[in-house]
Amino acid sequence: MRVLILLIFVVLLKSTSAQTVIRGEVKDQKGRILAGASISIKNSYDGTVSDSTGRFKFTSFEKGSQLLVVSFIGSKSQEIQIDLKGEEIEQVVVLKEEISELKAVVITAGSFEANDKKRGTVLRSLDIATTAGANADISATIQTLPGAQKVGEQEGLFVRGGSAEEARIFIDGSSVNNFFFSSVPGIAQRGRFSPFLFSGTVFSSGGYSALYGQALSSVLALESIDLPEQSEAQAGISPIFLSGGFQQLGKGKKSSYGMSYSFTHLALYQKLVPQAPDFFKAPQFHNIDANFRIKTKRGGMIKAYAYFNAGELALRRPSLDSIGLKNAFSLTNYNVFGNISYRQPLGRGWKLQATGGISYNLDQIGNEVQNQQNQKVPNTGIPAIDFAQFNINQTQRMWQIRSVLEKKLSGINAIRFGGEVWRNTDTVITKFETGKFENKWVDVYTAFFAESDIFLSNEWALRPGLRVERSSILAKTNVAPRVSLSYKVAAQSQMSIDYGIFYQTPERRFIANPNDLGFLRADHYILTYQHLSRDYTFRTQLYYKDYKNLLQTDAAIRQGVSIDGSGYAKGLELFWRDRKTLPGLDYWISYTYLDTKREFQNYPFAVQPPFAATHSGSFVFKKFWVKKMFGVNWSWNWSTGRPYFDPNRPQSEFMRDRTIPFHSHNFSLNWLPKIGKANSVVVVGINNVFNQNQIFSYNFSSRVRGNDGRLISEAVIPPAPRSFFIGLFLSWGVDRTQENINNNL
Repeated sequence: MRVLILLIFVVLLKSTSAQTVIRGEVKDQKGRILAGASISIKNSYDGTVSDSTGRFKFTSFEKGSQLLVVSFIGSKSQEIQIDLKGEEIEQVVVLKEEISELKAVVITAGSFEANDKKRGTVLRSLDIATTAGANADISATIQTLPGAQKVGEQEGLFVRGGSAEEARIFIDGSSVNNFFFSSVPGIAQRGRFSPFLFSGTVFSSGGYSALYGQALSSVLALESIDLPEQSEAQAGISPIFLSGGFQQLGKGKKSSYGMSYSFTHLALYQKLVPQAPDFFKAPQFHNIDANFRIKTKRGGMIKAYAYFNAGELALRRPSLDSIGLKNAFSLTNYNVFGNISYRQPLGRGWKLQATGGISYNLDQIGNEVQNQQNQKVPNTGIPAIDFAQFNINQTQRMWQIRSVLEKKLSGINAIRFGGEVWRNTDTVITKFETGKFENKWVDVYTAFFAESDIFLSNEWALRPGLRVERSSILAKTNVAPRVSLSYKVAAQSQMSIDYGIFYQTPERRFIANPNDLGFLRADHYILTYQHLSRDYTFRTQLYYKDYKNLLQTDAAIRQGVSIDGSGYAKGLELFWRDRKTLPGLDYWISYTYLDTKREFQNYPFAVQPPFAATHSGSFVFKKFWVKKMFGVNWSWNWSTGRPYFDPNRPQSEFMRDRTIPFHSHNFSLNWLPKIGKANSVVVVGINNVFNQNQIFSYNFSSRVRGNDGRLISEAVIPPAPRSFFIGLFLSWGVDRTQENINNNL
């Protein structure tokens, strides 16, 4: 018995001596305690969890070299090698934060993102279609956002003091050469493409990604939808157009095809709503588009899109250079755009995005000076009148290819790189009574780019990028670095700093062989704070844009063109959107303060350009009543007066004058009745409801003076004080009712 007791005592003594006490604490990289962290010996049952102070203590019977495993939700697990030999171990564990896509800061590079859940939605297709005053025009809705300004006499996106040529628009990665309908003097034209073609919209008001180029001010990147929900047919009717189309979804929902056609004729509308110009040929357009989409076996997507438009119009205005005569302008336009895009995961974190596109645009422009009987006036010997009689055939051709490879690195870090080639061919044939002049420009633009998403933590992210571009017509190469640094302030709020150099080739019509031109250049500096959630969006930006090379022309010297121009644009922008405070009410408010001057074109010195207003803003209101399936929309767009050139003033007062402030209140309503088996939407809209006086600029005569000895002028105003729209849209196959309710129209 004594021997047995002694043996038991020895065993217990050895067991006790084999135990090791492991104690310590767990915290994060910022020194904060982590309560509830799991601590254990790998491949054993020995372990515990940290208490409310981050401390832990447990005993292990394991011996020798072991791995201490420490884990905590939202942090990277850590394995620490320890030696268990019966002596107490004190271990302080510091866990690094696990960077996850759901928690991490979002890199936006100065952009308004739409239809991206990570970023929050700013504008959807229905927002564009139902914004009062926009008439379902993408660019008109973009003008309600801060940074983009309303310029009523010219089409295009005018962003942060930049001209229309400084913004570029992409569809599925393909640059669109002629996104807007062809120019008509003094009348802004709308965009060609329907907002319902697109699922995503990224509008950069400055500081955009290195994946894009050839724009000094901004880019608008549009992503077309993949596959429709199911097969459907659509039709539309109004006093100004007829439309119809279909989408056919294949078996297994792996492919689809579709097409649509619309015919627009404004003759009836212009009789009901008198126009300031005399449209002796009412605007009329034929639009046809077709698409094909197919899913690949490995989760990729191939999309093909083709668009054709043919249109014509003609109008007369009184001539300012001769009392009693008229200027008659005519335009015939043919436009083709097509692209194929391919998106495919390649495995092991690789993804390929490739696109190819073509575009063709022909403008046949005629201008005559006519008498009171609308007959062409023969040569008068007065240059201002005789050189106003001409015909221009202007052709633009472009093909392009583009490829982007993306590789997912550790965590959610990524790198993407690629290249693109554009070939532009422009031909202009101008005919005067005295002869014919032909000019042709060919430019092959090549670019290589790379950028990386580097997540330093869930709070900090860095996106460095580099773009190298070359233009064959300039025979020059540039290198454009760009970088964005983002910091997550709170769960749905963040700040970012963006810097980038942006280049653009001059308009090809200014490039002649004797000129030693180079790329135009603008440097952007941007500070952004934004709060993005499902129901609220708040965004404010401070920015400075430094123009180092702008195009200058000298009318006194033939081919006197240089890139010695300069300028700046700086300002403050605010944007607020609220979808929750009042049931069924969605509204947004935007404000832009812009201080800009530039010395370019034939300006004698740096001045505020005519397409820039110092203060501008918008208020957009949408209310939908679900039970009545009825919605109303209101918008108020405003800006202070813009500069214009009065040749009666001395050169020292160049661009001194300002137009009156701009105001436009716009209204539309939407009603969703059920007509047979069709889902229907009735739309009624009125622009400039209160008939407020709108003056965009002034045109001056080059030779005719009034009784006061000053050159006579006329205001550039809208074709009609108010514009109206009424239409009925029908669809079969897809019940859009719930979608419309969810989006509150």
